[in-house]
Amino acid sequence: QPQTGRLALYLLGLRATCPPPEPPRALVTWLKYHLEEDWTGSRRHGRPLTSYYQYGLGVLALCVHHKRVREEVIRRLLTAQHHGRLGHGGTAVDTEAVVAVALTCLERRRLVGARLAAELRAAAQNVSRSMAEAQGPDGIMGNIYSTPWALQVFLARGVCHTEPAYGRAVAALLENLDAFGTAATLAQVLPVLHGRSYLDIASMRCGEEQDTLTPVDIEPRTEAPGNKTVRLVVECPLPWCFELRLFDQRVSAPAAASLLDVLRAATEQEPRFTFDTQDTAQGPFLTQVLGLEARQQKRNYWQLLTAPSTPLLTSVADYVPRDGETLILRLSEW
Repeated sequence: QPQTGRLALYLLGLRATCPPPEPPRALVTWLKYHLEEDWTGSRRHGRPLTSYYQYGLGVLALCVHHKRVREEVIRRLLTAQHHGRLGHGGTAVDTEAVVAVALTCLERRRLVGARLAAELRAAAQNVSRSMAEAQGPDGIMGNIYSTPWALQVFLARGVCHTEPAYGRAVAALLENLDAFGTAATLAQVLPVLHGRSYLDIASMRCGEEQDTLTPVDIEPRTEAPGNKTVRLVVECPLPWCFELRLFDQRVSAPAAASLLDVLRAATEQEPRFTFDTQDTAQGPFLTQVLGLEARQQKRNYWQLLTAPSTPLLTSVADYVPRDGETLILRLSEW
């Protein structure tokens, strides 16, 4: 499986930390290789093996390092954006935004010809309009985690001062800062709160950067006394499931237990309840419940909600349910 997104993020981070002028050539070569492998491996599907999100990150990382990208690679992103293949719901917002920032970078860094640059500019303008249209009454675009990427589109294009949606989205981020508790999510939200996008990495003057990093002492969370009871519901509304509600039990756990702790407690209290997680940069990602797997190839995932239908904005390890709360694990499509 190509590691397009991970390598792209590493190269972006490497550039942001002001290393020697040239990155290790092998890393850039590997990223170009992954971009080709990512597409060749699923040519018959007409989309990357990983995702358009990772593919867009790869193009962005090469651009930030001032490396030219083959026109065919760029055309793949343009075609996907034009035909609406970048996903649905919150996943579409951050994927469209990553692609738009990458295309804007190629245009601004003059890494393409004039005709292609005009196409990239038009595509980024279309995405910018869709970002504003995707904004909800609470100021969020898609979901809280896709909102920073949407704001990067406005910043990269230099239209944040003329776009009313920008100020409302920044206000929404400031009201939901508790949702950004991992290094990966902080890396997305901190630049936009300072009025910057990942494109600014390409023009950093590293000689003027000061070392201002200082260690922070974080006090351990105090344990709340007693226990709590959480109602845990597992649903599968997809056509191939025999029934909608697959599990409905009350689970007892310590008062300070996270959702992940509640799931572990459920396995001890009800042997037939099983689950698996996968470690990601955003924290543990729920991959399997009661033997039903969420797979990217099938475009489904385990959605986490509080009853009746409020999506959780944090990972299973970060969310701490209240006593008496009902939590729903719903196998959903995107």
